[in-house]
Amino acid sequence: MLTLLAAIEKMESFPNAGAAPSPVSRTSHMDSVPAVASPAERRRGRSRSMRNSMRQLLIVTGFTALYLFGLLVFSLRDLVTQATLAAAALVSAAVIGIFLLLFASGLNRHASDRNLVAEQILCGLAVLLSVTYAAPATHIMFGPYLLLTLAFGTYRLGARTIFLLLAVALTGFGAVVFAHYLEQQDAALLQSESLHVLLLLLVLPGFLLLAARVRRTDQALFRAGVKIVTIKENARRDPMLGCYNRRYTTVALEQHKRAAADAGSELCLALIDLDHFKCVNDEIGHLGGDEVLCQFARVAQANVRRNDVFGRYGGEEFLLILPDTELLTALHIAERIRAQVERYRWDQRLTRSVTVSIGLTQYVPGESVLDLFSRADTAAYMAKSGGRNQVVVEEAGRAVSAD
Repeated sequence: MLTLLAAIEKMESFPNAGAAPSPVSRTSHMDSVPAVASPAERRRGRSRSMRNSMRQLLIVTGFTALYLFGLLVFSLRDLVTQATLAAAALVSAAVIGIFLLLFASGLNRHASDRNLVAEQILCGLAVLLSVTYAAPATHIMFGPYLLLTLAFGTYRLGARTIFLLLAVALTGFGAVVFAHYLEQQDAALLQSESLHVLLLLLVLPGFLLLAARVRRTDQALFRAGVKIVTIKENARRDPMLGCYNRRYTTVALEQHKRAAADAGSELCLALIDLDHFKCVNDEIGHLGGDEVLCQFARVAQANVRRNDVFGRYGGEEFLLILPDTELLTALHIAERIRAQVERYRWDQRLTRSVTVSIGLTQYVPGESVLDLFSRADTAAYMAKSGGRNQVVVEEAGRAVSAD
């Protein structure tokens, strides 16, 4: 058994070098600021954890119902007394009720395993062993329900924990067999139950190996899924800046335009252009210019909302899509970005401050994406020709400076 346990643990181990990177997420703050979950996010996390625990308990309740139904069949055949059936039902209901209270009160959060899987399995084994002791005829139910109980913990518990639970189950079953022989001196029952123990000893090692293989396959599939998500996310983002790339941004603009046309909702588009970026490259080199672009992308993303789409259109030009947004709100966001960029502490080698010119416009029902973009581009051009470092709003053919 110890050799088997070592083999299982070896099968479940994964080298860190092959671990999949976590998916890229949108930057919402400066990189130097650690991400801290808000109270609302913590509440949502606790809610998800409780729902997951409740789903696990619902599965246990289903297993318990199946077991009690089996006892009912035995009772109808006069192999289990009504008192034993009633006691098993009451104890099972009480145990489920206790776990329900633990999950509802949040006390399970103090445990290392918030789902309390091992504890639920131990309680199930206690009920199985107690009923087997009280009604010897039900010993034929012990093996199948033991496998079902251990299968419940296959995905959630480590190999060592599964092995310990198995040892507890077999030791308890052996004690029940010995107690039956001492009380009844029934050689036929002893032979039948001993053969059952032997059968479990022969079957359970194979079950543990298969369970470890299933667990390993499940983990490999999970890692593959993470890699696929990462690849998809990377395909949507600019590799240097981390914001969305041109392809994704243009597709998103088309989708949001269609959604606004269908729902009659508002949509705003901002075209952001860094002023005199060629001078930046001339002063601090292209590597320094790339760092300025990265810093600007972080500043901009720190000032947009969760549902907004911020992406690089090309070179030093960026697009900001603001769905379900009134023009005045969009203007406040654009002006906030402009002001943050102006106040940012850029590379000390720069002789001039880095600023942006922003052209902002609102979707007019019936126009194409090309028309919408063209009006934003016109507004950005007017912002540059009008002195730069400003936001110009284009209102269906009439450009207005935010100043």
